[in-house]
Amino acid sequence: MYVDVEVLERPLPKPSAEDYVSARLLEALVEAGLALEYLKRGLVRNAAGKAFQAWKALMAALLRLELDRLKEVAKSDEERRWLETTAVPRVPTNRMKALSHLLVGVGYKDFSAWTSVALSLHEYQYHGPDPDMAWSKYRTRDEAARDVVLLLRELGERVEAIKDRVRWSPELEKTLQTLRRR
Repeated sequence: MYVDVEVLERPLPKPSAEDYVSARLLEALVEAGLALEYLKRGLVRNAAGKAFQAWKALMAALLRLELDRLKEVAKSDEERRWLETTAVPRVPTNRMKALSHLLVGVGYKDFSAWTSVALSLHEYQYHGPDPDMAWSKYRTRDEAARDVVLLLRELGERVEAIKDRVRWSPELEKTLQTLRRR
């Protein structure tokens, strides 16, 4: 996976900065690449965790990219403030479903369904395969591995779809191309 480590280790730009979306997209692509690397090594639970982190980073980028539109549809001043001060910089896991519904509302078709897959992979990371499906929605490693691949494919397509709306760096392009090849 190509990525300049120095780029990733820099402090994350403030959500108000122009480079925030690009930084989060790079994070999403790098996490996706690591998920594929873990899958290749047979580390499905680790891959599931990285796929979840990749999706969460993508959500942060999209929430920031669409912040003005999201604030327009927010029901109160308190919700608008929360979007700006908490949702964008933190993407709380327990609110990802609600945030994904907001993104669907501003045009990100099926985003909620894919967020459900990401959250199921997050559960799998902690509980592993569960034949009884009491703790995890995946009975086998193979079921989880398939969803990792599907989620990462969707992530790549979504990044590609917003490419012309963000500051696109050479690092982003190289990382996206590497992910596509893998």
